[in-house]
Amino acid sequence: MIPQSFIQDLLARVDIVEVIERYLPLKKSGANYFACCPFHSEKSASFSVSPTKQFYYCFGCGAHGTAISFLMQYNGLGYPEAIEELARSIGMAVPSEGRAKSAQADERQALFERVARAAAFYREALGQAPAAIDYLRGRGLSSDIAARFGMGYAPNDWQPLTRVFADYQDKRLISAGLVSDKGDGKRHDFFRNRIMFPIHDRQGRVIAFGGRVLDDSKPKYLNSPQTPLFEKGRELYGLFLAQKAIRDAGFVLVVEGYMDVVALAQFGLENAVAPLGTATTAHHIQTLLRQTGRVVFCFDGDEAGRRAAWRALENALEALRDDISLAFLFLPPEHDPDTFVRSEGVEAFRHAAANATSLTDFLLDTLKTRCNPSSAEGRAHLVHEARPLVTRIPAAAEVLRLQLVKAIAQASQLTQGELEHALGLPLSSRPASTHHAGAFPQTRSRYPSRGAPRRAPPSTATMLLRLVLQHPNLAARLPIGLIPDDSAEGRALIAIIDLVDLGEAPGGLGALTERFRDTPHGEILAQVGASLIDTEFDAAVVEPLFEDTLKKLQADTVDQEIARLTEQARKVPLSPAEQHMLSELFREKHEFQDKTNLKSRSNI
Repeated sequence: MIPQSFIQDLLARVDIVEVIERYLPLKKSGANYFACCPFHSEKSASFSVSPTKQFYYCFGCGAHGTAISFLMQYNGLGYPEAIEELARSIGMAVPSEGRAKSAQADERQALFERVARAAAFYREALGQAPAAIDYLRGRGLSSDIAARFGMGYAPNDWQPLTRVFADYQDKRLISAGLVSDKGDGKRHDFFRNRIMFPIHDRQGRVIAFGGRVLDDSKPKYLNSPQTPLFEKGRELYGLFLAQKAIRDAGFVLVVEGYMDVVALAQFGLENAVAPLGTATTAHHIQTLLRQTGRVVFCFDGDEAGRRAAWRALENALEALRDDISLAFLFLPPEHDPDTFVRSEGVEAFRHAAANATSLTDFLLDTLKTRCNPSSAEGRAHLVHEARPLVTRIPAAAEVLRLQLVKAIAQASQLTQGELEHALGLPLSSRPASTHHAGAFPQTRSRYPSRGAPRRAPPSTATMLLRLVLQHPNLAARLPIGLIPDDSAEGRALIAIIDLVDLGEAPGGLGALTERFRDTPHGEILAQVGASLIDTEFDAAVVEPLFEDTLKKLQADTVDQEIARLTEQARKVPLSPAEQHMLSELFREKHEFQDKTNLKSRSNI
């Protein structure tokens, strides 16, 4: 676990503008910097970066966060990896807590080094293997595309890696998946006489290989075994190289194999990835949705392809949101992606991907095919089959689920209410929240329209939280006993006060957001912070605004206590002490009102 003190020190040393400028051309406008958002397609620059708050926010899609969040979203890194990359960029070393963790990190690094040396050997071996070169040429692949993907060749021998590793008995060669030991003490290379496809992690490091035979022998494809560096169900072939193309195209294409990815890239379709011999998993889909809001699965149009597509659909249900799109492209039976592009052309393929079958249409069409809604029994079967699917769609896709329910109701000849009852869903007539724990509502418009309805003024807790996020030194002056804990903003303020009481400096918006990442307060801090991305309280008004808000907080507390005692008096007589307290509260309230009125008259 990375110490929180290191993360806070790291954020204090980096400049979010410098970090993001490595990837995007930023243009200064006022106090902030702007660019076209890298996380969704747009023509106007709505992606705002605040150097004072060390925070970014997109007014179009709601993407937001710190320098760490940006590296996670843009490069598809995990939290520890993003911290490591950010630290490495400014020459800081991420500390390890304990010798065991340090030893584990050293062991992983040793495995990375051995896999990298094997990859270099396979690349060199390809240049000396005429049969392998002829095979790639026969598949229509150029030397440039083979070099871009780092393709190689595992020689047709039992122990060719002895040319690279002097200590062939090194146990790490087995741990890295490069060498096999059958238990009799005799070792041999895991790959032999195969075209080699290196598999990269999100940082571009080779972690494993896929190997394809040159003939019709079995297995046609062989992946590295699971290792400390490699887990098949979590990795996608080609993702590291495809990241920029995915952002440029606005979607990712998921194809079935290595050769599909490489062949499409040769024709300029560089936004394709492939699972590694497994069905597309829920983790794969979550990884891809960090890259783009649209995923298009490409399968053969035969029965096997549709079964694979259905498995992908089932694994995608929990990841659905109303701001994303999942679709399915089924190729004609005589084609795979490579042959389709060669036969029909790149633009035809792009057109087919743009018009791929939506997830909801594919789901409904498949259910209709299986259940035959022309009879009452078939319609009942359709509802039965739909229940476990619809109920897995999360609140983040509430609108999408509602539309799907309406379509299923129509197909099953039920009213929407009848279907919702049958599926065990809450009736749509009940008021329902349009947000969920993981959603990030757009809290403000960068260009509010004239005549738009006025919003309710912020609560006292919200105003205090806004002030503290812009001027963290104010946190030390907050009276914790008066902060209400009946709102997310109030609870976040209490947590910040607790930090101060423990002697921890609260930092600014970016630092606080990271400090409370993955806690109940993280999302509200991000939401309020995003609403402030292009707002800066004038220094001259901060102090009086803070004082006035504290007085309002005190007045709110007095009103609440008066209301409580008044309500109690309706039920049972107040004790003398309670009557005295109520009188004092009314006196205090009148003093507040007199001061407020005096101040108002003085400002006229």
